[in-house]
Amino acid sequence: MFSFIKRGNFKAISIHDVDDIVTKIDLIDIREPYEYEDGHVPNAKNIPMATILKDPEKYLDKEKEYHIICQSGGRSAKACSELSTKGYKVVNVTGGTGSYLRPLER
Repeated sequence: MFSFIKRGNFKAISIHDVDDIVTKIDLIDIREPYEYEDGHVPNAKNIPMATILKDPEKYLDKEKEYHIICQSGGRSAKACSELSTKGYKVVNVTGGTGSYLRPLER
């Protein structure tokens, strides 16, 4: 069982808890393409942070919830903070890809 932690205007969840629901969520990896290609959590879609923050309405639907992941959780927390103030439902994945225990996809 896992739980969400409220962080300001958005929630957070541990990378270890995401593993149980990874096929049921919209997971967005905001790292740069070269980082993503080096290895990412299965089912994660790559939209770099600068891209998603510049034009979120192009990539996100305000009616859906998105889990945001980066390497360690810092960039994703910043992105979640900015996106949540714009009305998007986002969850920061703490620990990030660097703490994922299963094999990464390439």
